[in-house]
Formats: sequence, structure tokens, C-alpha cells
Amino acid sequence: MKKLLIALGVAATIVACKSDKKEKDKEEESYVIPSSKKSSQSSPLTASIKRGKEVYDDLCVTCHLPTGKGIPGTYPPLDGSNWLTEKREESIRGVKYGMQGPIEVNGETYDNIMAPMGLSDQEVADALNYVMNSWSNNIDDMVTAEEVAKVQKEE
Repeated sequence: MKKLLIALGVAATIVACKSDKKEKDKEEESYVIPSSKKSSQSSPLTASIKRGKEVYDDLCVTCHLPTGKGIPGTYPPLDGSNWLTEKREESIRGVKYGMQGPIEVNGETYDNIMAPMGLSDQEVADALNYVMNSWSNNIDDMVTAEEVAKVQKEE
């Protein structure tokens, strides 16, 4: 009986710790609709950002983390990324087709592989709209499925 009570206590502690971790992860996420967009919460951009958060949470968060900070030297940051602001087509191509080889983000070189995720053009646009308008990013120029469709794979 004593062993059963100890086992239950350990299990309860583990569940509580995991629950606390989920809460901390949620707190670290920092997408907030800017006040300038609050009056248009049903805008196409806002709807795309909402869908994009689901894509990000399913596929991107493992490497780029809930904070968008990435893992130094391994996975580049998305939060405050000059790659997103200066290399729009390359960003679209990377999400759409995956990427490999060295890239420079915010002055640091990353040489890893991002596998293609098999996303539709709309999902690519949504994921990018989420990333481009989360954390410290504020790129209002919405990525559209039509824009994504025009981006071809480099040979």
C-alpha cells in the first residue's frame, strides 16, 4: 500500500510539472494583436495569423521554439529575424520547399536542413503571416497564397 501511495504521489508530481510547463510555454508565446489591428480583428491578415499559429504550433515550434528565438548555432531565430524582413521570397521558398545549406540570420551563420513540410500555399502564407507578426516582428505586408504559388523551387 505504501508503494502505491508513493507511486501515485510521483505520478501526480509529474503531471503537475508538465501542466506548469505548458502554462509557462503559453506565457512565453507573445503574439498579441496590435492595438492598430484590434478594430479589424476579422481582417484577412488576422484570420491568416490565427491559422498560421496552428501550423506553427504543429510543425515549427519544435525547432524555432514558442518564443521564436530558435536554438543558437542550430536553428535560426524567427523573432527579430533580418532574414524575414530582407529575404521575403527566400523565406517563402524555405517554408514551401524546405531549405539546406548555410544562411546568415542576424549576423550568425546557420548550416542545417529544414525539411519540406508538405504545406499548401495557403498554409505557407498563414505560417509566414503568423511568424512575421509575432514576438517583436511587425511586417504588415501580408503574404498571400497567390504570392506563394508564384515562388518556384530553385534547381
